[in-house]
Amino acid sequence: MIEIKNAKKSFGKNEILHDVSIQVNKGDVIVILGPSGSGKTTLLRCINFLEKADAGTLTIGEQTVDLKKASSKEILEIRRKTAFVFQNYSLFHNKTALENVMEGLITARHVPYADAKKKAEDTLAWVGLLAKKDAYPCQLSGGQQQRVGIARAVVLDPEVILFDEPTSALDPELVGETLAVIKSVAERGITMIVVTHEMSFAQDVASKVVFMDGGFIVEEGTPAEIFRHPKEERTKQFLARIISAENMYYI
Repeated sequence: MIEIKNAKKSFGKNEILHDVSIQVNKGDVIVILGPSGSGKTTLLRCINFLEKADAGTLTIGEQTVDLKKASSKEILEIRRKTAFVFQNYSLFHNKTALENVMEGLITARHVPYADAKKKAEDTLAWVGLLAKKDAYPCQLSGGQQQRVGIARAVVLDPEVILFDEPTSALDPELVGETLAVIKSVAERGITMIVVTHEMSFAQDVASKVVFMDGGFIVEEGTPAEIFRHPKEERTKQFLARIISAENMYYI
């Protein structure tokens, strides 16, 4: 179980997260929706301590830490339980696809080289990229780079994977292949928190949808509750705008 309680974060006088709390059960796929600037990405980054929150607590399994006062040791322990998939891939450009996937196993988990290589190759095969294991990021398409990023996260067997708009940097024709891989991650029972604007993905895969705006959680519920029967006016406005834009794109 993962629980974020009363997370707050400001940049200067701009308060990004206002007392945000979310509970995630093992195997859940939580999809966070919301307009730009609503605090979605900041929340993910605070969970993984890529940003340090100003207040709040984080519980993963038996470990609870203060989001503001966590020690370096506590942060390392949290990061060993989590993995992050970035919207801009964030691969090491001087390493091959295989080396990128192996890196965390070797440096963070201290897995022996041969074992790390075998596990990384198996995971690349799972995302359909074993044939590209010796390719560098510059030799891969955006979709392929993102699949390497997903493999890099999955290979660590984390307790939760955090996805920050994993398709936002992709050409529209490459979005489908990446979403298919993310769906297969969900099918493996891996707990996931996904920030995305992909409405069909949210409806098909999410166990719970959270709508954020202005640093607040406005509404949360099952996909059916949020997409078919939203209660809050702000949720209705957002969904109407997003779905209308998607329909216009496909006309």
